[in-house]
Amino acid sequence: MSLLKRHAENPILSPDTTHDWESFAVFNGSILKDDTTYHLLYRAMGQEILYKNKKLRLSTIGKAVSHNGISFDERTAFIKPDCDWDMYGCEDPRITKIDNMYFIFYTALSGYPPQSMHIKSAVALSKDLKTVTEKHLITPFNSKGMTMFPEKINGKYTVLLTANTDNPPSKIAYAQVERIETLWDEEFWKKWYERLDDHCIPLQRVSTDQVEIGAPPLKTKYGWLLLHSYIKNYFHEGRIFRIEAVLLDLKDPQKIIGRIKDPCLVPETTYEKEGQIKNVVFPSGALIENNNLKVYYGASDSFCCLAESPLNAFLEHVEINTPGIIQCKRFPNNPLLLPIPEHPWENIAVFNPAAVELDGKTYIIYRSTSADNVSYIGCAISYDGIYIDERILEPIYVPRTRSEIAVNKASGSGCEDPRVTLIDKILYMCYTAYDGKLPRLAMTSIGVLDFLKRNWDKWSDPKIISPPDIADKDGCIFPEKINGKYAFFHRIEPNIVIDVVDDLEFRKKPYLENNMIISPRPKTWDDIKIGINAPPLKTEYGWLVFYHGISQIDHHYRLGAFLLDLHDISRVKARTSYPILEPLEYYEKEGIVNNVVFPCGFIVKNEEIFLYYGGADKVVAGAKIRMQSLVDYLVASMTDKYLSVEHT
Repeated sequence: MSLLKRHAENPILSPDTTHDWESFAVFNGSILKDDTTYHLLYRAMGQEILYKNKKLRLSTIGKAVSHNGISFDERTAFIKPDCDWDMYGCEDPRITKIDNMYFIFYTALSGYPPQSMHIKSAVALSKDLKTVTEKHLITPFNSKGMTMFPEKINGKYTVLLTANTDNPPSKIAYAQVERIETLWDEEFWKKWYERLDDHCIPLQRVSTDQVEIGAPPLKTKYGWLLLHSYIKNYFHEGRIFRIEAVLLDLKDPQKIIGRIKDPCLVPETTYEKEGQIKNVVFPSGALIENNNLKVYYGASDSFCCLAESPLNAFLEHVEINTPGIIQCKRFPNNPLLLPIPEHPWENIAVFNPAAVELDGKTYIIYRSTSADNVSYIGCAISYDGIYIDERILEPIYVPRTRSEIAVNKASGSGCEDPRVTLIDKILYMCYTAYDGKLPRLAMTSIGVLDFLKRNWDKWSDPKIISPPDIADKDGCIFPEKINGKYAFFHRIEPNIVIDVVDDLEFRKKPYLENNMIISPRPKTWDDIKIGINAPPLKTEYGWLVFYHGISQIDHHYRLGAFLLDLHDISRVKARTSYPILEPLEYYEKEGIVNNVVFPCGFIVKNEEIFLYYGGADKVVAGAKIRMQSLVDYLVASMTDKYLSVEHT
């Protein structure tokens, strides 16, 4: 059910066939109220014409007036293409009044058909909303949806914009200037764009979605309310345009303090589902009046519409727990390890690394593949956990049982995806033993002293610990006993399975069973199958566990986390709603298997978790995340904390 209620008189603005310039479509209206007068600035399109030797529907910005915010008249073409940088169209205005000046930001098109380099942000200034006194091109890069906060923040003019809208993934970002003229200073924006990531507001939850700025921000006592466009499955069939909302900190607009998890409005009515572009609701203007939130939105790129909600009822749906604080930060020197052509055992790929810290050094224990598609296990050493100081020239573990030797040489085989757990000065390594037909879970061990002396012949004989005739992967051991028993994770598709055994010799039962299950979640980033990534980390709030999930939409591998009860490990106390690491960089998107991030281990250093992961089944990379931030996020999820809204 939508949080916003559509107005009974929708659409409140439709094309006017008596005006050539708005006879085809009128949409994406931005609203401003002066005293008792409502001003609606909107995008207008006429019928197809021959314009500068090109056939097109030219976009201009219209203006209409109302005394009730619903019925608009006095419709005029207010901003027209008359500069080199907007000669092919003026689109999607956002209006803000500050310093007794009206600022109308809009998207300027300098070419047709428009490509990304032709689509930029511009602004028109007016003292009275009757005439435009000046116009300026703002961004020298591709952007849309610029808007301004209606008051200075920390003494500075503050704007939001959507950068790289037509070079996705787009990024919502903010900028602040002391002098208003700096907004159209090209040199300012060039320097700003060089550090785009430093200015971003993390509204995007999954990389296959798209975000765009919607209405100008509204000030509430709880924070800046930003209604924005969120487009699910942007790169795939079945795109879903919807209206979402976040609260930004009043003094730091880059900080998200709350988010409404569910969409506020999705296309449902005929005027939203049928039009120039089907199935679109796009928030372009909003105001708060008599404690009532009014959202003006474009429907199917054809009409201007209105939806409303009591403000307090709307804000009660704001979750104060948001994903922006829990994104992993990649190491600056990624990828850490690449295949070495001169080493036959690792000349194709190195990936999916475990990790352990011994005597102050980080040992990265990784899977490699050879030209004949056999997997081995190698090792590299780092003194600081980030930069590689040594790489051992030979594999530290090689296939040696029937379960690891190819039945058919044409298929892959070997020892895959190690996870290492330190228990009582012994390193226990779980890995996938693969004979080319059936992956099974194996376990071996080595004393810490022998490992440090590099006595690789001291690895114990591996045990196959997964059930017969069942594909089983992604195994690891908890670092301590739970209620007197050893606990294991493993993966019997599509679930994560948790099992306990009395001893690590498996004397009472030869195999793990299928006792406790954690399952994929429908219609999320982890809805096909999930698997464990690394041994769990004990915290005072529970066992912190990293896991991967695969999406039905794009089949990308992403990373999330959950929290298990310390004593009842069958109980999932909390789970991240959004991924904390996903394929974005070239070394994660292109490789042996594209679009994969896959950790198998981590270390903890200075309250940060250093995760080591495989990128696209080709290279080893690293990322870090503050442990307390992630735990705090999960703990807050347990309590279902929402904004506490006062009612008047």
